Amino acid sequence: MEALLKLSDGIDNVVTRVGKLASLLAIPLMIVIMYDVIQRKFGGQGSIKLQELEWHLHTGLFMLCFGYAYVRDSHVRIELIRDNLRPRTRAIIEMLGGILCVLPFCALVLYFGFDFVARSFESHEVSASTTGLTHRWIIKSAIPIGFGLLAMAGLSIFLKCFVFVFGPTNLHSRAGYYVGTHHADLGDSAKLDD
Repeated sequence: MEALLKLSDGIDNVVTRVGKLASLLAIPLMIVIMYDVIQRKFGGQGSIKLQELEWHLHTGLFMLCFGYAYVRDSHVRIELIRDNLRPRTRAIIEMLGGILCVLPFCALVLYFGFDFVARSFESHEVSASTTGLTHRWIIKSAIPIGFGLLAMAGLSIFLKCFVFVFGPTNLHSRAGYYVGTHHADLGDSAKLDD
């Protein structure tokens, strides 16, 4: 079980580093948006390249940070229901959701996503606009990369929840943070063990 947690921590490190690095795309995104707005307001005309660059940066930011949000439990949930469940129940639901929904969906997107990027690369796909950006395959590659990172995050969370549910109680503090067991909860063994 210790090995599963080490594997999960290693996956977390990769997903977190990529997510933090990708979050820096917010800076050029804001600069491009401000420049485009100022140019439209005072220059009277926008740029197709700038508009496309905006959605390229936004797509990269979103797709490459998606797995990071999952690992950090920062994604949308129905907190009204989840907060009233015991940690063990949360972990079981999270495991089932990961194995039945997250990982299969990521596998499906990865399967079709690589072909999507390859066709774009082979055809030298460019923007539909004559003044748009070239090399459309670059932004399309953010889709399989992002879902690959999400699959890694899903595997990591599954491993943590698996250890929490089936592992020894001495590993609950390391495995259970994702399902809402904080250090204050660790003293209450009845709450942890259901």
